[in-house]
Amino acid sequence: MGRILDGAAIAAEIKEEVAADVRALAGLGIRPGLAAVLVGHVAASEIYVRSKVQTCADLGLYSELITPPETVTTEEMLELVASLNDRDEIDGILIQLPLPSQVDAKALLDAVSPGKDVDGFHPVNAGRLQAGRPALAPCTPAGVIEILKRSGIAMAGQNAVVVGRSDIVGKPAAMLLLHENATVTICHSKTRDLGAVTREADILVAAIGRPGFITADMVKPGATIIDVGINRITERSEFERYFAGNAKREAAFAKRGSTIVGDVHPLAFEVAGAYTPVPGGVGPLTIAMLMANTVRAARMRRGL
Repeated sequence: MGRILDGAAIAAEIKEEVAADVRALAGLGIRPGLAAVLVGHVAASEIYVRSKVQTCADLGLYSELITPPETVTTEEMLELVASLNDRDEIDGILIQLPLPSQVDAKALLDAVSPGKDVDGFHPVNAGRLQAGRPALAPCTPAGVIEILKRSGIAMAGQNAVVVGRSDIVGKPAAMLLLHENATVTICHSKTRDLGAVTREADILVAAIGRPGFITADMVKPGATIIDVGINRITERSEFERYFAGNAKREAAFAKRGSTIVGDVHPLAFEVAGAYTPVPGGVGPLTIAMLMANTVRAARMRRGL
């Protein structure tokens, strides 16, 4: 089994750095602020957003949780975003997805000021990222790069394969790896003979959103695997497919009736030289990088 890349420890390190930066900005009379917008009552989203708000409090950032009703219209949401764009004490605007079907999510995300787009989803930030100019990068891909850097895993000159082409993870992860001088290939569900491509990867990033999709025979021995996937499984047959014989997972599954598996089959980690576990790998970095982006946005907006 390869070396485990402890995302939780790396996230804690980044949060300490953010807290120190917040204290330094306080000396200049600046307190970075994040507005989190949560529409309706989706249990998983509520838990996730509240953890972000709590992390702001822990690190000394100002935060607001704004909760429009499930019936909110696109026009009402656009008015809310415009008001947040105008508020000087708000440096970052987070709109939790998914949104209700009647809300035009793309129009809403495009309405966020690029300087306050701490999720890194705005086309302006995507363009800046591609051009290698200062930009707010999406949090999860930025976290992937931090894991690799802080774990001492070289990227320059390495073959990096990203499986998944989403605007949120796959594409920006590929661009960030390219900026680190990796040779990058982007794959997806329609890639012909996918295993032949992934077996060439020194760094394999799995972000396709399918449980256990990357199997051991698709991994180059000694490769570094970054598993971005978070998939909840509840069926006993699925559990057996991924975790048969794993006593710790068995106990947790019996207690909760579910467990989490990434986009990589657990047996594939036995081939790897290093890998991120699920949970405890990439996941913790997402909130840490959101905090870092909020502080960075505060500095960029003020020319610091």
